[in-house]
Amino acid sequence: MSKKAQKKVRTEETVTLGPQVREGELVFGVAHIYASFNDTFVHITDLTGRETIVRVTGGMKVKADRDESSPYAAMLAAQDVAVRCKELGVTALHVKIRAMGGNRTKTPGPGGQAALRALARAGMRIGRIEDVTPVPTDSTRRKGGRRGRRL
Repeated sequence: MSKKAQKKVRTEETVTLGPQVREGELVFGVAHIYASFNDTFVHITDLTGRETIVRVTGGMKVKADRDESSPYAAMLAAQDVAVRCKELGVTALHVKIRAMGGNRTKTPGPGGQAALRALARAGMRIGRIEDVTPVPTDSTRRKGGRRGRRL
């Protein structure tokens, strides 16, 4: 057999990213959605939370600063995240949604709900949904001074 013929015989090996699983088996990741009133982060990690799979923010998807926290920007970010997750073999997500917390607001911003809906609509299976907003047991003093913020 000549050298040219040997080179042609080589078989193509397919390289797959992510874990090796059976058909129909769910591979879980954790979606950390941080929704403030200035931006929305959609951050996917493995189950331990140590390894980042993909992170996209609302500010990466829109040009105007005022639109970073909008539901539209959060939806675009979540769609990008879902596409990347499927490429890597993650098919299901546990969701941890978070607001500013501490001595600031404890309600998530406008993008939180939109990001969660967009992940579900993109075909990601949703496991558990948990609110992980940090709640103080006894807070430090809020910014603004004794007489508060004067408009």
